[in-house]
Amino acid sequence: MEKSIDLVRESATFSLPDFNQLRHQAIELASQVTIGRSAFLDKYQVQSELEYKQQSMRDSRVMYHAHIGMNDIEATAHSIGRIHHQLSTQGFRLDRAGYAIDRRMGLPAESRSSAAAETGPMLTREEDWHSLAQSAPIQPHLGDFMIGQPASVANTVQALRIGCTTIGNLSQFFTFEAPGWSDTAATAAQTCQAMALLGEFRSQGAMLHSYLEDGYGALFRNCSTVAAWAMLERYIVEELIGARLTHCIGGLTQDPIKRVGWVLALQKIHRGEHVGSMIYGDTLSFGAEFEKNRAVTAEYLLWDILAQLHAPSGHAVLPLPVTEAIRIPSADEIIEAQLFGRQVEASARRLYPHVDFSAAETFAATVCRQGSEIYQNALTGLADMGVDTGNPLQMLYVLKKLGAHQFEQLFSADIDTTESLSTDMYALAQDVIDEHRPIFADTDFRARVKGKRFVVASSDVHEHAAGALAQLLGETDAEVVYLGAERNPSDLVAILREQPVDALLLSTHNGMALEYARQLKQLLDDAALSPAVIIGGVLNQKVENHALPIPVIDELKALGMRPAISLPGLTRLLPGKS
Repeated sequence: MEKSIDLVRESATFSLPDFNQLRHQAIELASQVTIGRSAFLDKYQVQSELEYKQQSMRDSRVMYHAHIGMNDIEATAHSIGRIHHQLSTQGFRLDRAGYAIDRRMGLPAESRSSAAAETGPMLTREEDWHSLAQSAPIQPHLGDFMIGQPASVANTVQALRIGCTTIGNLSQFFTFEAPGWSDTAATAAQTCQAMALLGEFRSQGAMLHSYLEDGYGALFRNCSTVAAWAMLERYIVEELIGARLTHCIGGLTQDPIKRVGWVLALQKIHRGEHVGSMIYGDTLSFGAEFEKNRAVTAEYLLWDILAQLHAPSGHAVLPLPVTEAIRIPSADEIIEAQLFGRQVEASARRLYPHVDFSAAETFAATVCRQGSEIYQNALTGLADMGVDTGNPLQMLYVLKKLGAHQFEQLFSADIDTTESLSTDMYALAQDVIDEHRPIFADTDFRARVKGKRFVVASSDVHEHAAGALAQLLGETDAEVVYLGAERNPSDLVAILREQPVDALLLSTHNGMALEYARQLKQLLDDAALSPAVIIGGVLNQKVENHALPIPVIDELKALGMRPAISLPGLTRLLPGKS
């Protein structure tokens, strides 16, 4: 606890740019920017997506979202055109599409070529940006690697100019790092300036998107802390900066009561004025069995649609393709999921008059009441530790330096919460630990790893698997150093230089495994280090001339890495006493 308090005090004294100067620059820049007209805005004769959402809410019309992650811009444009054509011929409309662009887009343009390629297209030309908005009358949603990154301002300008009026992702500022980037102060300044720029276009419908479960919402243990965090983001964005905030949640929430409850809770948090971006599909429950995935989609989507019929919030619903857990879905798989979603909507409308929402309403009331206490604790506690809580730039910087676990420990430890309010992600991680504990408690295994030193880390924000592994290994007689999420190859090698280890255990995500491994191998060779490197997660790589990332397990083995397909399999790859 004392270390966390010292960290806050140290961060509060860090020399940051003057926020008022950043705001002035944003105002100046806004005078040079005109919001463009996407094909969607033209077709539906609205000024912004916000205006369209408000119309849909009044009409009780359910909106639909699709997430598209093709490798290059040509494949992306072709896919969005095909999706629109196939749906429209059957009388359906896709309202918005989120583009999973390459994470390098978060870097300044001059730094992108030297970073590892990841899933999604690079937007290198003006026409690349415009193709997202003009390939079909589907509103572009740029929610990844825009705001919250080192290139926040430039990316926001480009997005506005193509007619994209909902731009994100604030939550990513706290948990995502642009590849090879480590200047938190510069990123915080860019983020604040981009938010101030959006504030200048608030009257024209511009909104800042924040997907809570891409940020600390994915790492907190308790839903009430997530609610408090949403309040804190709202305070920074709306009250301190003056931009309009729209919240998203759902990808890490399985419980249908919580899914509906969050729609109701966000309305309370935003004081009855919230217009949401989208509700993400339940990715926690997805696996390799496609028919099971289809059943999962039917369940969560039914409740998401019922929530919109009960309390229209502007959140677009997302029918996930059944392949989501194992690869980037193709256009045809997205079309199939969208058509399935319309069938679920028909069922939801028949069921709606008979559904009792009282459990969801209780959940919303509880997390908002407890969240309000945590929120007030945070503002008071930060101020007591020397933070200027009226300065949004200092708030962003301090909160990122503090981290999710320390935030929850400092400000919600005294809140009387119940097990039923655990986040689904935390509960699932605990289930994984309980399920696999017998393997790690095995006498022979413990003897094999006794005295060994392991470093565990994740290359991206998806750290719960790595965290579960670190906890399980920590219960043996091995020494475990857990580095957490968003670790670049240079970070890992710097740690390994300090003290030799027996193995590095690395979790990675979509589209980057091979390029990341190559960079890591080169740095290890340069440093004359040769630990066993066990790599798990999503082991594929974005490759030129392929629309989707391809599996790279054999290539990883050729580099000398040890690919791990499962947690039990990983234990057999660990070096130990013979």
